[in-house]
Amino acid sequence: MSEIFPTSQDLIAQAQTLIYPQFDETTAWALGADLVARAQEAQLGIVISIRTPNRCLFHAALPGSAALNDLWARRKSNTAFIFGKASLLVGCIHREKGQDLARNGLSLTDYADHGGAVPVMVAGVGLAAVVTVSGLPQVQDHEMVVAAMQAQLAQMSQIKP
Repeated sequence: MSEIFPTSQDLIAQAQTLIYPQFDETTAWALGADLVARAQEAQLGIVISIRTPNRCLFHAALPGSAALNDLWARRKSNTAFIFGKASLLVGCIHREKGQDLARNGLSLTDYADHGGAVPVMVAGVGLAAVVTVSGLPQVQDHEMVVAAMQAQLAQMSQIKP
């Protein structure tokens, strides 16, 4: 069964709805915990990673995941960091233009333009972290991250200081 890929325009529009007012270790932990709960409920063997360019804020390897999922998560998050875009969007743009990561001088050992890594953009700051899921088909990896981010952002918008 083949995956239905969104268009790059759809993913760009989606990214514009995923802007955080702030993001810190507590926010990362809550997001990671929500992803773990969603995965456990659906009995998904996935890896979840939330990291900044220089540190891990959250990591979980759930039963059924494999060491390769950790490698995929690292490669996809590297792609999201270097392009400042979701790894699925990077892959869509490459497919639409007939390009690949090698055209940018990037090694497939360290980068993957497959879905699952979504940047955490903070209003007035920019790229703060990347949330990555690995272990499902790539569109599903992406959609799982987006659904959890949307839920967290909705909850944050209801909490007024």
